[in-house]
Amino acid sequence: MFHNFIALISTPDSRVNTMIGRGTMQLNHTVAFRDLTSDEVRALLARNHVGRIAFSFHDRVDIRPIHYVYDDNWLYGRTSPGDKLITLQHNQWVAFEVDEVRGPFDWESVVAHGSFYHVAKEGTPHRELKAEALDRIRKFAPETFSRNDPVPFRTELFAIAIDSLSGRAASTR
Repeated sequence: MFHNFIALISTPDSRVNTMIGRGTMQLNHTVAFRDLTSDEVRALLARNHVGRIAFSFHDRVDIRPIHYVYDDNWLYGRTSPGDKLITLQHNQWVAFEVDEVRGPFDWESVVAHGSFYHVAKEGTPHRELKAEALDRIRKFAPETFSRNDPVPFRTELFAIAIDSLSGRAASTR
């Protein structure tokens, strides 16, 4: 009986030979991994508007997809009221990830670490970020908080101050 398989063979120079076959292994292509430059990291964040925010509380880690806008080492977004905001009131440290995937061995990924600020509520310590967040979000979605808002249930604004950024890429080219 023959089986389909994919085998990855690492080399000292951060390249991985990928072997794909049925029954016998055949060399298909070579995969190269590398760190993204600072400019590439920022460009990837600016090009995209959907990422994943990871946060923790006690012994539980959660990750959620979320819309965002990147500008000058800040991520701005909106969300719905709920358990995510309650959790983030207790622990503001988050990780944020964005990927561009063209295939299993052709991708770029950025991870940001930073502090989450809930900025929509009047009287909160970070209310000065409210105007900035709304301005950046309206550049992406001009109908935000208007009669034509496509997601009117997302009533809460947030900002993430980025402390660190890193990025990796894989390519078969």
